[in-house]
Amino acid sequence: MTRFGAVDCGTNSIRMLITDVRRGDDGVLELTELHRVMEIVRLGEGVDATGRLADAALERVRGALTNYADLMRAEGVEAVRMVATSASRDASNRDEFFAMTREILSDWGVEAQVISGDEEAALSFRGAVDDFHPEEGPFCVIDVGGGSTEVIVGDYDGTVHGALSVPMGSVRLTERFLVDSPPPPDQVEAARRYVADQTKRVLESVPLAGARTIVGCAGTFTTLTALAQGLETYDPSAIHLSTLRFGALRSLNQSVLDTDRRTLAENPVMHPGRADVFAGGVVVIDGLMDMFEAANAEAKEKGTRDAVPLEFHVSEKDILDGIVAGLVDERLARAQG
Repeated sequence: MTRFGAVDCGTNSIRMLITDVRRGDDGVLELTELHRVMEIVRLGEGVDATGRLADAALERVRGALTNYADLMRAEGVEAVRMVATSASRDASNRDEFFAMTREILSDWGVEAQVISGDEEAALSFRGAVDDFHPEEGPFCVIDVGGGSTEVIVGDYDGTVHGALSVPMGSVRLTERFLVDSPPPPDQVEAARRYVADQTKRVLESVPLAGARTIVGCAGTFTTLTALAQGLETYDPSAIHLSTLRFGALRSLNQSVLDTDRRTLAENPVMHPGRADVFAGGVVVIDGLMDMFEAANAEAKEKGTRDAVPLEFHVSEKDILDGIVAGLVDERLARAQG
């Protein structure tokens, strides 16, 4: 068929996936990942306080996106979709951001598209469950970003039973609560209270007890599993489909909260720029574990089975893979029409 490019610009990072899609001799589509890259650009830096995207942040995005466009051009990418989430949704100078993306992606006639929390969750779900077996569902997919976290429960075929996007993420919590490094107990407690309020909304809106497998995706989850495994370098093949059990993860998370950013940054699995906001992501995941434990306790009280195993299965696939899948669907629909 062709080569597709997906770009996701979130609050903390901008990432790109280039995928080659061909039809095999048996007629089945074969997807081959050519490039998956990420750069920390902190687009959402200060947005929570100022309501606007900082000039320096926009320049960081410009540099990274220009490099991505050059690579997509060199790889012969024919169709591109770029999505923008959380940080750019409400910024007062968002038009400046979109004009920049339109200029850089002019070869493909596209610009960044702001997507809703629901669409972000659906795209993340589609990508995250791709390498699991259908019978492992229903799945609860959790995408912890810089500004928001998406929680979606659904089946392998994409049928959604419930989803919610809540404004808690690694950058948002760090800037709002975790000012010092390592953060003192009062800052951590304030962040935990905020997360508890957000996860309560998820408990009330999403049928967590119906899930059989919990899937965590994006940088906080993948970095935590790299730390848990004691990897000497960031190895996607070792991280993908690995498991983080709640008990051990709580101990690891506490050790992260007790460690200053400079020391965290020295770990070779820590992507440059992530250490500054890692504590915020860890507090989010602590709150998510509390949420699932509460869901299980409620299920037990009602006499139903303990439906949600208290462990995260970590996926290296995420919203980027969901975007590519959507581009493939569009190409097939046009061919059939």
